[in-house]
Amino acid sequence: MSGNPKKRSRASSEGAAAAAPTGASPAKKRRERPASASASAGASAAAASSSAAAASPAPGGHTKPVSGLIAVQPSSIGNKLKRQSMWLKVKGAKEDLRSKERKQRRKEIAEGLPVSKPVQAQKTLDNTREADPTMVQADDEEFVADEAQDEFASYFRGDVEPKIIITSCYHPSKVMYEFIRDLLYVFPNSFYYKRMNYTVAQISEAAKKRGYTDLLIVNEDRKQFNALTHVHLPDGPTAYYKLSNVTLCKDIEGHGRTTSHQPEVILNNFVTRLGARVGRMLGALLHQQPDFKGRRVVTFHNQRDFIFFRHHRYVFDKDEKTGELGKARLQQLGPKFTLKLRWLQHGIFDPSHGELEWTQKKENDTSRRKFNL
Repeated sequence: MSGNPKKRSRASSEGAAAAAPTGASPAKKRRERPASASASAGASAAAASSSAAAASPAPGGHTKPVSGLIAVQPSSIGNKLKRQSMWLKVKGAKEDLRSKERKQRRKEIAEGLPVSKPVQAQKTLDNTREADPTMVQADDEEFVADEAQDEFASYFRGDVEPKIIITSCYHPSKVMYEFIRDLLYVFPNSFYYKRMNYTVAQISEAAKKRGYTDLLIVNEDRKQFNALTHVHLPDGPTAYYKLSNVTLCKDIEGHGRTTSHQPEVILNNFVTRLGARVGRMLGALLHQQPDFKGRRVVTFHNQRDFIFFRHHRYVFDKDEKTGELGKARLQQLGPKFTLKLRWLQHGIFDPSHGELEWTQKKENDTSRRKFNL
């Protein structure tokens, strides 16, 4: 059979096109086949992953199913909005569960039944502190005998009434005068004298001759309070504190006015021998026979070697309908500040030849759970 070879090839291609089904070419079918296969494989993988997520917890066990929710780890969701929505759902379910447990505990306590799910004690730096060999036990007879003979025993027996002199650093600012004025209201039998150009030793000698029992020197740097020196007269000891977080009376919202009644003294959480000594030194600034009619309270609270000073008054609100006294609340009188002991020295302040009882050293701060007071 003879003819043009181009015509024969064109005719063969037309016959193949007629034999193929209409609507798609063989090349397109070859391209679409792997796409459809991958889509079906992806759908089956997604179904398997969702069923696996519903049947088992999230990888790593970080997220647990809460109140019927699927245990899906929010961090595994790629979409930001969906991830946030799922996180809010899980958080809300956990809060609802905790609220139900709290109500159940209150109901069991009110009915006198044993608590089914007791609250686990939270671990903090305070209740997990390292054991200190100098911690004072309640039945330590030696410690009780030492307290009965130390420099502050006569104050706690009520034999001696504190008499305090308060002064400042050289060239004090206006804020210093305001803070000292607030301190004069806190300590009933206290007096202010200008520092002038006298040294601490000269002031201590003059105060001893005039019958003062304590000397407080407040220091500042660029109108910022930074230190408090406490000299117990006549024979010491001397304590040096870092002073911070000072809030004056006028800056406390809703503060009350201080009266001249003798306040009640609370020394809290001074558990070591050093802490007990520092606590008694601070407690000796106030008379140990309070006037409860004034309802004043001065608190020295030690927490992680920071001593927080607070000055309150008990207030009993009357019910307008019945006229009976309600529950007591605390009204701040001010000021409030924080102390941190830097060193404690035997005797009167002597920077050159004084013997230190204790000083803070960096090499001793080996753990966050180790405290000195």
